[in-house]
Amino acid sequence: MNRLTLVLFILGIGLALLLINNSSGQTFGIDNDRFASALYLTPIAVLLAAGILAGSRGNLPTVLRQLAIWLLIILGLAAGYLYRGDLQRFGDRLMAGLIPGRAVVTTTSDGVQEVILSKSMGGHFEADATINGVSVHMLVDTGASSVVLSNADAEAVGINPDNLNYTVSVMTANGRTSAAPVRLSEIAVGPIVRRNVPALVAQKGQLDQSLLGMTFLSTLGSLQMQTDQLTLRDR
Repeated sequence: MNRLTLVLFILGIGLALLLINNSSGQTFGIDNDRFASALYLTPIAVLLAAGILAGSRGNLPTVLRQLAIWLLIILGLAAGYLYRGDLQRFGDRLMAGLIPGRAVVTTTSDGVQEVILSKSMGGHFEADATINGVSVHMLVDTGASSVVLSNADAEAVGINPDNLNYTVSVMTANGRTSAAPVRLSEIAVGPIVRRNVPALVAQKGQLDQSLLGMTFLSTLGSLQMQTDQLTLRDR
């Protein structure tokens, strides 16, 4: 009996059993769905084993070694599939630690979404926010009473800085200056979205990095700061 005949024979027997036991829902005490999955994998295993045996020409130690290697590969793939969620979360946390502003999004047991930010090498918390559909890298600043955009970032999100009235006095790292009040259609940090947010635009050259201040942060359900981690929780 050649390999193709053997595979077709196995498939035929398995399909016949599935048809016979369709009404009961089980074959040999196994759910039909699981039995069908096993049936799908069995011919692959048969062909793989036949190929190993043929390639090794009956050398038992070589056969066992190759079977062990393939078994480890299959177990590794199965483990990767079963724990894909955990692996993705680990990867997200690793990337968040390496890339400042990269957020890790989690969902609590009560269905509330949280955004976790890792401290940057400079000792600050930063966030990649989306403002009016445009990505803006911002410094999270609980000491800033408002969201403050640099002149360049304001222009990038569709605001013309030349048409603004700089009437609000603010204190920056470069000293006291004036800023212009605006309203942002939308600010999003991960899945946390706020609309019609009051903000300020700094004068040109007065702010190096935009600030994610309290006009956004005060709308959150909670803001929890740990040594190297900041958790933003939606309402």
